[in-house]
Formats: sequence, C-alpha cells, structure tokens
Amino acid sequence: QVQLVESGGGLVQPGGSLRLSCAASGFTLDNYAIGWFRQAPGKEREGVGVFRSDDSRTYYVDSVKGRFTASRDDAKNMMYLQMNDLKPEDTAVYYCAAGPKRYRGSYYFGHYDYWGQGTQVTVSS
Repeated sequence: QVQLVESGGGLVQPGGSLRLSCAASGFTLDNYAIGWFRQAPGKEREGVGVFRSDDSRTYYVDSVKGRFTASRDDAKNMMYLQMNDLKPEDTAVYYCAAGPKRYRGSYYFGHYDYWGQGTQVTVSS
C-alpha cells in the first residue's frame, strides 16, 4: 500500500524555523518524482520544492528561495523540508507528494499521484 505521512508542522513566530518530515512506504522514493507542496486557504496548491532528477538537486518557488531546503534520505525512504525565516505568508497546509518519474522537477500538482495527509504550518506572532 502506497503511503506518505508528513510530520513536524505547528505554530511558529515570524522568523522562526520548522522541519517537516515525510515518510514513504509501499514504494521507493528514488523511483518517483517527489516534492513538497502547500495550500493556503482560498488558494491553489503550489509546488514549494521539487526534486529535479537523480542528482537530488531541487527547484524552489521564488517565494521560498534562500529560506527553505528540501532534502532526502533514500536509505530511510524519507524526505524533509527545512523552513527557516518563516513569514506569515508561509502559513498553509504542507504536503509531500510523489508521481511518475517523467515528471521530476514539475511544480504542477496534477502530475503527482500520491499525497500525504498534510501538516498545518501557521506563522503568527
């Protein structure tokens, strides 16, 4: 059974940090396109950081460049999102996702078939 489970969300003050984790089971991450997405109330789901290809380098949406870092541990079948200098506009439900390998590097949520349940990140003073 394919499953993705996120953890690590919460409430943080502006300028703070959080680290999200995503545990995959039922498949191996290195055979899929994988990435992190977020969805704020009333907004479309957007790609935040997506892994480019086998070299695991990552594309980031402009709004998080220099603040967010996505990483992966293929041995543990895990991926992570380190979020620093968080801003109120980063408030959203964050998801990890996986899809067919041909979509590696895609920011489009429709290219991803498997989703975690989401974890809420709230940035507020």
